[in-house]
Amino acid sequence: MILDRESETFLGGQVRVAQPGNGFRSGLDAVMLAAAVPARPGQSALELGAGAGTASLCLAHRVQQLAVTGIEIDPGLAALANSNAAANGMTGRVGFMAADIFALPDTLKRDFDHVLANPPFHGDGHSSPDPARARALADQGQLMDWMKLGFQRTVSGGYFTAILRADRLNQALAALPVGGVSILPLWAKSGEPAKRVILQVRKGSNAPFVLLPGLILHDASGAYTKEADAVLRSGAALALTGGAG
Repeated sequence: MILDRESETFLGGQVRVAQPGNGFRSGLDAVMLAAAVPARPGQSALELGAGAGTASLCLAHRVQQLAVTGIEIDPGLAALANSNAAANGMTGRVGFMAADIFALPDTLKRDFDHVLANPPFHGDGHSSPDPARARALADQGQLMDWMKLGFQRTVSGGYFTAILRADRLNQALAALPVGGVSILPLWAKSGEPAKRVILQVRKGSNAPFVLLPGLILHDASGAYTKEADAVLRSGAALALTGGAG
């Protein structure tokens, strides 16, 4: 059980998430990831490495009647995520399980309409001294394995969506098929290199690779742009439709 916790709100206060007071805490990346999943009511979604549940809860808030399952290796975080689901009135359609994503229980060895992940994407030299933060951020050379598993668990015609550090994109793409891939860069400010990208692949698609115009997060003053604010505070969706064919 995680006793040291702090509560935060997302989507303009519409989603409340308790997170560990120390260690890794979800933020902008989780909200952007959730906004990029093209889910519809009645479908199913699986989140790999769910943490305290921020991305899953934001997605479930935007898409009512979506069934979401989150997998988190830390039992304390998985329990906290379930508590967060209950606090947001989502028990029954959003649930979290403590498990290693590479050793899924038999009940989860099936296909989902959508799979989403904010995988550990820091390589050698970026490890945190905090064990929980290191587990959340250091990929242990397994980034490509995360990509392969996410795609494997996606139903034919469904979507696998992940948010990554931009400089790890080449490795992620090497683990995925060529067809049906769309990339949305996220720029901190106009004129700066993208530090994050959202990758989405539609399973079974032969559509050509698409590099989308991307999203600028902050204006010259440092405030969120109108487009970023619509996602972060109003819960707007991000469209990555280039690989949908």
